[in-house]
Amino acid sequence: MSHWTADHLPDLTGRRIIITGASSGIGLAAARQLARRGAHVIAAVRDLAKARRVLDVPADLRELNLADLASVRAFAAGCDGPIDVLINNAGVMGVPLQRTPDGFELQIGTNHLGHFALTGLLLDRIRERVITVASSAHRIGTIRLDDLNWAREYRPWPAYGQSKLANLLFTSELQRRLSAAGSAVRAIAVHPGYAATALQSKTQDRVQDALMRLLNRVIAQSDEQGAWPTLYAVVADIPGDAYVGPGGWGELRGSPKLVDRSAAARDTATARRLWALSEELTGVRSP
Repeated sequence: MSHWTADHLPDLTGRRIIITGASSGIGLAAARQLARRGAHVIAAVRDLAKARRVLDVPADLRELNLADLASVRAFAAGCDGPIDVLINNAGVMGVPLQRTPDGFELQIGTNHLGHFALTGLLLDRIRERVITVASSAHRIGTIRLDDLNWAREYRPWPAYGQSKLANLLFTSELQRRLSAAGSAVRAIAVHPGYAATALQSKTQDRVQDALMRLLNRVIAQSDEQGAWPTLYAVVADIPGDAYVGPGGWGELRGSPKLVDRSAAARDTATARRLWALSEELTGVRSP
């Protein structure tokens, strides 16, 4: 549908939806809209106190730190009953080199490996869709299968690009496996375009953060608009392995539509090798 907005969301009463990173940015905006339409929203967040302050709609708040596999396992163990939609939204961007408690580089550890483990642990309870938030920055990424966690020279933005490329390859390989198993569950990827969120001001580089705040004021759409591709993916009749982004110029803003991805994001051999490596690193194997 052209000119689709959150106003087109139908009644979601009875739908049980998990969304990670629901206390800020597009995750918060999406959680609000889903709850307002009657969905039972499980908001998976690192900071429960912050979530209680900002999430002004009915939601089931639960602690989840995607950078810590022990937290991922504890969260998954506490999720009883069926789940209609899992939205893998949380992420970090362009940060200096940091290591997770499991020894992963923070961006690949949070953006990909944490969500990979979470999806695998919940997959036998998911009934409809797994939606993963990628980025147009996947186009600058390369999957370093021999050094996924940047033991060698670290560069923040290529590391971010790798994590977002991993999101797309994960979605494609998950859909291939779901289809092979005869499952009706759909794996879908989305990207928000350029949305003004707090994510752009947490690179810990003052000059870079200031430039991003300027760009937020000049060219960015709101976080509410940035959430539209995610919300569209929850309800639209689109195929598995679809990729949804803004339909405006450069995919920076606008109503959601199906968009293209890079050749690297269509590399099925790399997707399978990344899946195997992700299983090895996380110890999570999907049912």
